Amino acid sequence: MTTNLNKMVKISLLTGIAFILMFIEIPFPVFPWLKLDLSDVPALMGGFAFGPLAGVLIEFLKVLMNLLLSGTQTGGVGEFANFIIGASLVFPAAFIYWRKKSRKTAVIGMIIGIVIMSIIGVLANVYILLPLYGMQMSSAELMRYVTVGLVPFNAVKGVIASGLTYILYKKVSVAIFKVEPNFGEHKNSTAKIH
Repeated sequence: MTTNLNKMVKISLLTGIAFILMFIEIPFPVFPWLKLDLSDVPALMGGFAFGPLAGVLIEFLKVLMNLLLSGTQTGGVGEFANFIIGASLVFPAAFIYWRKKSRKTAVIGMIIGIVIMSIIGVLANVYILLPLYGMQMSSAELMRYVTVGLVPFNAVKGVIASGLTYILYKKVSVAIFKVEPNFGEHKNSTAKIH
């Protein structure tokens, strides 16, 4: 199998897994329309394995598959939110990791991705998503929604996705992606022969 075809097959596999994971949702207690799913984990893995654009492509394709195969209950607004917020985690995390592949840059990238995702999540909700939903909130309600809902929700979602990616990537990368098992770090082998 050629390298490009191999890469496309693996990105397709990760997209399919991400699509399936979208169906396993846990509503956020305070604001039940915010739903936690693990579909960003395959996108993060794809971003780490194939670059930040591959991760964003996985985010886009999973949402497109969801729209085409499952329809929408939100007029596409929820799916748009899922893409924007997921991509805002995956792109910076994978971009930072790809500049110098190591455990340290993976962790730094995911932390920065969580921060960016939280900021983008607030901005997108306040200025794009809530108006598209037609939700009117007073300043006090909006402040409560941001501080009690959006920021904690996106932080929890990012930490869970990043933590699972950190735990799983090493194992999956060797078996599926055929990359170094230590997040790209090259360690000097000084093994002695006895």
